[in-house]
Amino acid sequence: MGLQDESLYAYESSKVVIQQLPYEHTSSYLSGSAKGPEAIIRASEYVECYDEELDTEIVDKTGICTLPPLDFTEKVNEDAINYIEHETGSLLKDNKFVVSLGAEHTVTLGIVKAFTKKYRDLTILQIDAHSDLRDSYHDNPYSHACVMARVHELGVTICQAGIRAQAKEEAELIKKSDTIHTFYAHQIRKNPLWIEELIAPMGNNVYITIDADGFDPSVIPAVGTAEPNGLFWTETTELLKAVCRERNVVGFDVVECAPLEGSILSEYTLAKLVYKLIGYRFAHSSSF
Repeated sequence: MGLQDESLYAYESSKVVIQQLPYEHTSSYLSGSAKGPEAIIRASEYVECYDEELDTEIVDKTGICTLPPLDFTEKVNEDAINYIEHETGSLLKDNKFVVSLGAEHTVTLGIVKAFTKKYRDLTILQIDAHSDLRDSYHDNPYSHACVMARVHELGVTICQAGIRAQAKEEAELIKKSDTIHTFYAHQIRKNPLWIEELIAPMGNNVYITIDADGFDPSVIPAVGTAEPNGLFWTETTELLKAVCRERNVVGFDVVECAPLEGSILSEYTLAKLVYKLIGYRFAHSSSF
């Protein structure tokens, strides 16, 4: 956010911390997501602190500390996941509200493993073009295409929104699983109650993972694997607002932004989304 007042960005005084996870090891189409976290941070300097919808400068209530990027040198697959789990767990022990900016979606597994140790009855809300439920992809069970399959193995409830690209094995897993609830992109605009129905199976504590390609490419073009017929800004923010109102959102991540040279649209929009979601979470919170 380009904050100048140290009291608004110091670790000790900030309720919210931004964790940068530039881990990119299994990109399967376009690469470049390792540059995403830094690009979003840089773009955030131009996001206004005042939110006209919430009529508040939420950073004054929360503080936002941006941490240095984690170093993934010589850490891949399970080692990288364990590293992320440990670092995220340390932030949770300090009672921080953790927002993670990732490269590839694989990082979410390490984050969620840390959150499951602190929160019972955890539900994952996944906004994504892809269901990411393959058991293995390119012979790697820690591929970004498998991250939600690994999360599913943790026994948490998964609610998916915007899915519009998947393998048959993923569709079959969704059909037979009692803990995966999916609203496909082609269903959303035909059902005015889709947000209410998506929230219904969620437990009280909700962690949100947002893959940038969950948005339509006209909104977020800088992604590794773009898919048409994605979510638009207002329907996405209406979903996030409703979840924050009706459930206890415990943290969230934004992943898979692969910046395009000469364009700032994607990283700026995602920076604004991060701040908007922090606002939804804390604007009416009894914590302040």
